[in-house]
Amino acid sequence: MNHHGHQPKKSLGQNFLLDADLARWIADQIEPDGAEIVMEIGPGLGALTEHLIGRPRQLVLVEKDTQLAAALQERFAGRDDVRLVHEDASRVDLRTYYRHGGLSVIGNLPYSMGGEIMKRVLTQPTPVTRAVFMLQKEVCDRLCAKLGDDAYGGLSLLVQKDWDVQLLRVVPPEVFKPKPKVDSAVVCFTPRQPGSLPVFDRSWFDRLVRMGFSQRRKQLKNLLPDAPGGWSALIEKLAVPLTVRAEELSLAQWVDVARWYEQRHEIDRGQKATEMFDVVNERNEVIGQKPRGEVHASGLLHRAVHVFVFNKRGEVYLQKRSHLKDVHPRVWDSSAAGHLDVGESYATCALREVKEELGIEVASTRKIADVPATEKTGWEFVELHCTDHNGPMRFAPDEIEVGEWFATHDVSAWISARPQDFATGFIECWDAWTAKPI
Repeated sequence: MNHHGHQPKKSLGQNFLLDADLARWIADQIEPDGAEIVMEIGPGLGALTEHLIGRPRQLVLVEKDTQLAAALQERFAGRDDVRLVHEDASRVDLRTYYRHGGLSVIGNLPYSMGGEIMKRVLTQPTPVTRAVFMLQKEVCDRLCAKLGDDAYGGLSLLVQKDWDVQLLRVVPPEVFKPKPKVDSAVVCFTPRQPGSLPVFDRSWFDRLVRMGFSQRRKQLKNLLPDAPGGWSALIEKLAVPLTVRAEELSLAQWVDVARWYEQRHEIDRGQKATEMFDVVNERNEVIGQKPRGEVHASGLLHRAVHVFVFNKRGEVYLQKRSHLKDVHPRVWDSSAAGHLDVGESYATCALREVKEELGIEVASTRKIADVPATEKTGWEFVELHCTDHNGPMRFAPDEIEVGEWFATHDVSAWISARPQDFATGFIECWDAWTAKPI
C-alpha cells in the first residue's frame, strides 16, 4: 500500500489480507495445481495471487479498483499465464469460460458486494465448477445452514438447491488491514450431484421460498399462494403440521412444495421407451412404426427436428440436457430438439418441441438444412429449423437442466475446444448452420 500510495476504500469494502500463511492455505482450497483456469475476484494487493501464480494453466484476475488494476498489470506484465480483467466482478460475463471445461473461482470478497458477486458467479447456468470465497462469518453461516440451525433461511435454500456448501475455516479480524468489526470465514461451493433432488422448476422454487421467508414467524399457509388441490393435501404430502413455518421445512421438502405447485406428482422416470416413432428407410421414407426403446437399441433410421432460437442480439439459445435423457444426458444441445411422432411433419414437430421444451409459442419456424442420418445424429434424418424469440424461456426441467444465450462465435470456439461438451447431433446441425448462415 505504501509503494503504490493506496489507501483502502470504504466504498469498495476493501479489507486487505496480511497473513501470508493463511493466504497460502486459502489458495490451496481452490485446488489450483494443474487446473485449466482459475479466476481470482478482487485480488487487491495480491495476497492470494502470490500463492496462485504458476499453479493453474491460466490465472484471470478481476479487479474493479483502477489504481490496483494498474499495479497488478505492471506487476504481472511479463507473464503469459496471467490475464487482468479491469471490471466489476458483479457484472463480468462468464459465458466465454465454458470452453475451458470448468472454471474455478476464488476471492476475498468485499462485504458490501459479496452477495452480488456470488449471485453472478453461482446462479445457474454457470461454467463454475468450484468456488472458494472469504466473507463475513454471519453470511457464511447462513449459506451453510441446515434445517434446525439458527442461521437457516431463504439464502440457505436458494444456494443449496444447486450447491453443496462447506464452511472451511473462521478468520479473525486481526489478519486484515483495516480490521473489520466482525469475524470472517472461508466457504467452498461444489455443484450438487445431478439426481440428488427430484426435478423442479427453479423459478417456482425461488418464488415460493422468498414468499415463505418474507415474514419468518408467520405460518406458511398465510404466505404462499393457494395450493393446487388445497393446503391440507399439500400438508399431508409433506407430513407436517398445518401450522408449519418456512424455517421448519428441509430443502427436500421445499422442493416437494415447488413440485406440488407445478402439479408434478409422478416420480421422475425420464423418457418412455414405449413412445412410438416412424421408422424410415435410406431415402427417409416411412416403412413402419417402432417404440423408442427398440429404435435406439437397434439403431433404426428415424426422424428428428432441431431448432435454433435466436434473440435480437443474434445470440443462440442452447440447452443442457437433463440427466434423465436416455441419450446424451447432461451435454449441451440445440435450443429444442426431438423425434417426430407417428405421422407428424417436421414443421409441426418443430413448433411442438419449442412449446414443450422451452415453454414458448412461435408462429412459425424456418427450415435451414437437411442433416443426413449417420451414427453422429443417432441415425436420425434431421431437419434443422430456426426461429426468433426475445422473451424469457420456461423450459421443462425433466427435459432441460439449464439453458443460456450464447454469441455464435463463442459457440464455435467452444465446440472447437471441447466437442465432448455437446450432443454429437447438435454439432452436425451447427456445422450445417455455419456452412449455410441465415
